[in-house]
Amino acid sequence: MSRMPGRLRFAAACCAVGVGITTAAQAAPRLDVLDRPAQRFQRSLEVNRLVDRYGDLLSEARKLKAAPEHDLLDRRATGPAALREGIEALGDRITEARREQRPDFGLAPGVSQATLDAIAACESGGDPTAVDASGTYYGKYQFDTGTWAAVGGSGSPAAASEAEQDYRASLLYSQAGSSPWPVCGQ
Repeated sequence: MSRMPGRLRFAAACCAVGVGITTAAQAAPRLDVLDRPAQRFQRSLEVNRLVDRYGDLLSEARKLKAAPEHDLLDRRATGPAALREGIEALGDRITEARREQRPDFGLAPGVSQATLDAIAACESGGDPTAVDASGTYYGKYQFDTGTWAAVGGSGSPAAASEAEQDYRASLLYSQAGSSPWPVCGQ
């Protein structure tokens, strides 16, 4: 036994007395333990994103005087599920408030609201305050300012009421069909 290298002598001695030797692979920590900080980080990113979205919707609901008496941001420990539910509820409140506050602009003859709703859903998710990432297209129908002005709009399309955006989009649709919306007008 004296001719064995030191590690083998130790292993042989341990085996002789019944002591188990743990290999590096056996001693390695479990992956789920190592992933916990990453999982917490991912969860915090998701919560921050949801809090931001909720805050944006809450601000809009307050402008429309449709904000709930108590909001989720008052609570310190709000999880992703509660935030998602709150976002959905705020979205419903905002939609209802817009419907009630919408002046009736009407639509151009021959253009249906269903056609416009399909275009808006594709262009902006139906959000009249949407602005694309480049800052070029605005509002529910993603007008550029030149096209908006061509159908009688002034200022930013995203600042106009939803009813006015519907009206101006119906005018554009009656003049040019779906061509101003090459992807979403099909």
